[in-house]
Amino acid sequence: MTYELYIGDRTFSSWSLRGWLLLEKFGLPYKTTMVGLYAGTMAQDMAHLPGAKTVPALVTPSGGLLTDSLAMAETLAEENPQAGLYPADPIARAMARSMIAEMHSGFGALRSDCPHNMEHTLVVFEPSDAIMNDVARISELWSMARDRFGEDGPWLFGRYTAADAFYAPIANRFTTYGIPLGVTAQAYVDAHIADLSNRQWRAMGQTVRYDPFPYDFGLKTKPWPIDALPARAVDQGPSENETCPYSGKPVTHYLELDGRTFGVCNAFCRDKTVADPEAWPKFMALLNN
Repeated sequence: MTYELYIGDRTFSSWSLRGWLLLEKFGLPYKTTMVGLYAGTMAQDMAHLPGAKTVPALVTPSGGLLTDSLAMAETLAEENPQAGLYPADPIARAMARSMIAEMHSGFGALRSDCPHNMEHTLVVFEPSDAIMNDVARISELWSMARDRFGEDGPWLFGRYTAADAFYAPIANRFTTYGIPLGVTAQAYVDAHIADLSNRQWRAMGQTVRYDPFPYDFGLKTKPWPIDALPARAVDQGPSENETCPYSGKPVTHYLELDGRTFGVCNAFCRDKTVADPEAWPKFMALLNN
């Protein structure tokens, strides 16, 4: 039973990130297809999915087509009750659903003026009053959930739920634009930035370069706030390993870290590893062997 997820460019597509997290964070089987959201081929890439015009799109194992992330969350929870997409407590579950719905339909100023961009952060960004009104409401929601249900972990309801998947792009936006936050909200944002899945999503996005860059505000930038190990791509081996740590196939592409050379089976795996080696447990097991 495998879901088929269609996504857009990882660096920018916040909606795609939500759909991916709803599968990845809950251990649901899936395969991913990238469509040309910024390359201009999205309609062609999705032509075989009648009615699908945006990303993410999800084909269920039974052949159903979902074209909205809220519908995905509800369907995945219905089809996989053991996965725990929503809190078990009915009061917490009601709050989670309400928070997701408000995220799905609201915060227009933040969405329009602060596009999702995980490439870098901005040194100086002046948020409008409308943006800060959205920030205040989001912070209020986060505090309500954390205060009532967050004692068992760093997430809104303690453990990770679908609500966290929906608010992950907001945490990324707050980071990109340097939005000032209170202690509770900032701690929640920090949990997302450090989260392995969020780091993997960003690292995969770093395998694609853009010229011109879609969201160039002409402002000074600084690196994304993770301490990535300084790996680099190299043209040739030999490598310490003969097979790719991800696929088990023979190595064809190489990277260097701490004076050591490692191999993987394709350019995508090399570049995602170079972007953030510690995001990939299989590579780190090889590094630390």
